[in-house]
Amino acid sequence: MNETILLQCGELMRRGSSSFHKAFDGLPSPRREAVHVIYAFCRIIDDSVDEPENSPYTIHELRSMFLKLEQAEGHFIWPALRWLFSSFPQLSQEPFLLQMEGQLRDLTFTHYETMEQLESYCYLVAGTVGEMLLPVLRDDDNEEARAAGISLGMGMQLVNIIRDVGEDLRRGRRYLPLEVLQRNGYSEEELAQGEVNERFIAVLQELKRDALTYFKRGLDNVWTYPPQSGMAVELAAAFYAAILDAVAAENYDVFHKRAYVSDEAKILMFRRTAARYAMVY
Repeated sequence: MNETILLQCGELMRRGSSSFHKAFDGLPSPRREAVHVIYAFCRIIDDSVDEPENSPYTIHELRSMFLKLEQAEGHFIWPALRWLFSSFPQLSQEPFLLQMEGQLRDLTFTHYETMEQLESYCYLVAGTVGEMLLPVLRDDDNEEARAAGISLGMGMQLVNIIRDVGEDLRRGRRYLPLEVLQRNGYSEEELAQGEVNERFIAVLQELKRDALTYFKRGLDNVWTYPPQSGMAVELAAAFYAAILDAVAAENYDVFHKRAYVSDEAKILMFRRTAARYAMVY
């Protein structure tokens, strides 16, 4: 395996999500490189829909080439994926195909009516990532761990939806379910105008509670992971949960500002988590 190919995946992850890169950087090889490959492919899938002008492939091309992975050429992601599946034979292609199905949904289904619809979407685009990571982060096939990984991914996607309300509206998408808006007395007209009021804050706080519930489920069995994997999962969850605090610190104005967690805050979370793991292990 050409080491440069795996380094390219790692660089794509570092540029795409410093939070994820920092959380998983302490994993031993080859787990660390496998996470890089998974992230890189998911990033390319996402870009093919959200930023097609910057993507090497359309979502349809990606799916077609993935289904013929042994013959796929023309980009570093294909040999990287072949390495991934040969190094972790217990890894299934199914969650990758479901991930692409979820991204395809963004092309046609842009306005959500119910939480059930949104949860289905969150599973496809993010719960599946938990399924991808499970065989990489641990050595057993554990159904409780699989369910926890799915929950963690879904919680992270809800955080993305909260953080990116304005950005998504500009792309013609409303992920905030209409039933949640109506339950909190916030109108679609107010949303279109980017109005931040107590009713809008109530909408985001409802989704925040759901996200934190998913995080709790996602971390329920983290102690059953190998220590370095467990620490990585905890860090990823902590970094994402901190985005919710950053949104609140910006007075819930997700229309004009993108909430982010500072490097200093991430370093502090890393030190606290590492110290706790050092005491236990």
